[in-house]
Amino acid sequence: MQRTKRGVSAVVVGLALTALSSGVIAQGQGQVPDNIEKLMNMGTTGASLDIESIPQTGDRAEAIKRILTNVKVPEGFTISLYAIVPDARHMAVGPSTGVVFVGTRKNKIWSVTDRTKSRVADDVKRFAPSVSFKVPNGLCFSQDGFLYSVEHNRVLVFPAAEFFYEGPDVAAGIVVPQGELIPVDDESFNHGARTCRIGPDNKLYVTLGNPYNVPPKEKLELYDKTGMMGIIRMDADGKNREVFAYGVRNSVGMDFNPKDKVLWFSDNQVDGMGDDIPPGELNRAPQLGQHFGFPYYGGGNIRTVEFKDVEPPADVVFPQVETDAHAADLGIHFAKGEMFPEKYRNGLFTAQHGSWNRTTPIGARVLFTSLKEDGTAGETEIFADGWLSDKNEYLGRPVDVAFLPDGSMLISDDMVGAIYRVAYEGK
Repeated sequence: MQRTKRGVSAVVVGLALTALSSGVIAQGQGQVPDNIEKLMNMGTTGASLDIESIPQTGDRAEAIKRILTNVKVPEGFTISLYAIVPDARHMAVGPSTGVVFVGTRKNKIWSVTDRTKSRVADDVKRFAPSVSFKVPNGLCFSQDGFLYSVEHNRVLVFPAAEFFYEGPDVAAGIVVPQGELIPVDDESFNHGARTCRIGPDNKLYVTLGNPYNVPPKEKLELYDKTGMMGIIRMDADGKNREVFAYGVRNSVGMDFNPKDKVLWFSDNQVDGMGDDIPPGELNRAPQLGQHFGFPYYGGGNIRTVEFKDVEPPADVVFPQVETDAHAADLGIHFAKGEMFPEKYRNGLFTAQHGSWNRTTPIGARVLFTSLKEDGTAGETEIFADGWLSDKNEYLGRPVDVAFLPDGSMLISDDMVGAIYRVAYEGK
């Protein structure tokens, strides 16, 4: 699907929604929520025009700037406050305008606009307030400007989100109806944050995770069938769903290498095995149907107690990069643009959320992994660090990374409720 060079029109969006909704209605068995149905037909909902917004100046902004004085980045780089965004999780940057859409683990999506291109947000306001979301953590754009929102158990699409985001009503469609992304009986507050990407094949990829630390054996068949404990892909309208990757405990970040088009993803590994095992993972998935080891392995080649006597698949793919145990590797993104020095171009950045169950906390930083000529991992190093104080107090918890059109990098932080901007100003 090539990105259009013409302006987006309501007619084009309406035709796109008709195609989407016709496929979705045939799949879904439940009743379409009233507001979504109205939005699918370009109708108004009566939602207030007074849209919730977040002040970007004042004491809170100054306090966040003081926190950033503790964060260290390589020589020549700067880090600054880009926006105050409550509960900021995964980000999607609009391909036409550079407006940043930000998911949360609650019930809101935010839009972040730098109207003056001063490289700091002018306003942050709620996106699509007429829609009732449930854990809209994962956001991703297609090249032609369709914004996908992956919730706890539903997938929505917003054609021309960059065009409609200023008002309370937006053009919307349902890709996967409520209750059909995962089995309803397996919905859980645990590991319920999904992520998404549109692949080079124009298919929608979604990470699903699983609700357990290690699932019981009787769940494996169901999870292999539905794609839980894995990564699924489907057409842009939700059809032709299939499991792309198996044996993934809880991935909360993936991206495609723009050079060779191969999917990479992070994976959070088993808890309760000790402070230093098992390792976290960065994985490379060049083809459909590969198995990445879980639950037979807790991380890397460390066997789980629960499955130690069960023969693992013969063709398990082990991680490209093993990271510190329990550092919680989440959002990943390949570098884009030409702002950063050559060393970092086409490399992979990873946000580590930080440990919650380790005797001595670790993480709360951003890593960089270089790639070899054959597309496999080179060296991994710390890129940005300092959100974990010398008193083991979290000053912030990075979740995701993304890139603006000018080549600078954004880092989201759901603890502080902020997005930071990293720019290169050296020579």
